[in-house]
Amino acid sequence: MPISARLTRRTLLRSGAATLATPALTGTGLSQSNNVIKIGFVTPQTGALAAFGGANAFLIAQVQQALRDGLMKGRTRYRVDILTKDSQSNSTRAAEVTAELILRDKVDLILTGGAPDTVNAVSDRAEVDGVPCIATACPWQPWFFGRSGNPTKGFDYTWLFCFGLEDILGAFIGLWAPQPTNKVVACLFANDADGNAWGENFPPALKKAGFTVVEPGRYQPMSNDFTAQIGAFKAAGAEIVTGTMIPPDFATFWTQAAQQGFRPKIATIGKAFLFPAAVSAFSDRAQGLSCEVPWSSDFPFKSGLTGQNGAALLAAAQSASGGRDLGFILGLFHALFEVGIDALKRAPALTPDGIVAAIRDTSYESIVGRVDWKSKSGPIANVSRTPIVAGQWERAAAGTPLHLAIKSNAGHPDIPVNGTLKLL
Repeated sequence: MPISARLTRRTLLRSGAATLATPALTGTGLSQSNNVIKIGFVTPQTGALAAFGGANAFLIAQVQQALRDGLMKGRTRYRVDILTKDSQSNSTRAAEVTAELILRDKVDLILTGGAPDTVNAVSDRAEVDGVPCIATACPWQPWFFGRSGNPTKGFDYTWLFCFGLEDILGAFIGLWAPQPTNKVVACLFANDADGNAWGENFPPALKKAGFTVVEPGRYQPMSNDFTAQIGAFKAAGAEIVTGTMIPPDFATFWTQAAQQGFRPKIATIGKAFLFPAAVSAFSDRAQGLSCEVPWSSDFPFKSGLTGQNGAALLAAAQSASGGRDLGFILGLFHALFEVGIDALKRAPALTPDGIVAAIRDTSYESIVGRVDWKSKSGPIANVSRTPIVAGQWERAAAGTPLHLAIKSNAGHPDIPVNGTLKLL
């Protein structure tokens, strides 16, 4: 194991290893002495969750343009460098590249997003090394409890803005409740951080809401056989299927479900088809599938960094990317940079504790809505909840691309809906 993976700044300082305690290993001092602020940005860009990185190039170019004149702190103008790392959709790799950012690149702030596989590993490493970190695109329960968080204590250096599983559940129930089904719900939860969190929270809440739950147990990610699950769902007469799955797992399940005659009226799956690119791979089989909507261009919020509303941000991204729809992650990751840059601007000092003080005092209107740690109104001190609704993939007209239309806005009446859910 390389030294950089084993040593942390705190270890070095406690050990009194003066010959190693140089700016190269003591965090932010070197970058600031050169009037440079360094932001590390860790997301999946390859692997099963690569779609989370699909908006990176556009967003980084946009942020660089917004900061082309630098960031002023008092009388000093700082250049802002953004250092990107690919977690490869793997928690071990996520921890490794975060260590590189901290120990070699000496970043001042880390931003991360892209499901627990990446976000938890990045956050854990930042917490250990005492480097401020802001995360998104990961429900707060797997982020907090998946890291063995203590609700009475919280974390010192790591912060999250995102929805929770209770918000996803509310959106899903709001989508299903008006529909003529038998309320028998088939559940698919992977044996990973995300799946275990969903599996612990969803079934009891669904039962309390009057649904019958069929859950045959956790499956292993990248499974190639869902026969047992499909058999259990058919035997119970399930008309709704839900869960959280990576795209390859859902593709396998959905193909085998069709082959084995399981045809639910509603398929609402978290994570698997949040992204247009993943949905397009299913072709016509994707029409009518439904999922959570963490952000869309219909959300009625504006960016505090660029002044754009959702429609303007989407139009700019499509213009820069050959017309591609980059999906919800465009809004969440734009907000991630908004919030991070706002904290850097307000920090009383460009030190870890100074930046954390600014993060803790955040109450900011972003393109995904208000991000607020200052009021301590979230479920945990380190968490700010953001809106989420539910939508369905459909075509505006024959031959047009599939798009995700909002069908339920339970709890968020300010977010407009576009019709009602259509059964499969």
